[in-house]
Amino acid sequence: MALKRRNKVNPNFSMSSMTDIIFLLLIFFMITSTVVNPNAIKILLPQGKNQTNAKPLTRLTIDADLNYYVAFEKQKERKVSFDEIAPFLKECANKEPDMYVALYADESVAYKEVVKVLNIAVENNFKMVIATRPKQ
Repeated sequence: MALKRRNKVNPNFSMSSMTDIIFLLLIFFMITSTVVNPNAIKILLPQGKNQTNAKPLTRLTIDADLNYYVAFEKQKERKVSFDEIAPFLKECANKEPDMYVALYADESVAYKEVVKVLNIAVENNFKMVIATRPKQ
């Protein structure tokens, strides 16, 4: 007695659900990549108790090798010499007069180097915030 199957199995595979998932993931990563603004230069910030609520528009970074990097708003940081810091900050102040400058200095940087940058800010009446990591 031969039994026959009533329903035949379809060997085709539908990729429509897989493409939906891929497009959703693509959209998710595109949106989150514009929100995240990581600091690409590796520095170890000193610890501090208080954190500021001010959102600085301009970033000035000094790494452990005394290289200076500057960035305005969400631009990528670029390496500059010490003499180029003041003109860059003045140019940023012309674009946004009420700006804050965030100073990211590695904790191994000599205090003298930080003071030189702070003097530029004082001479030009810039508001400067020194970035720290939260004390644990």
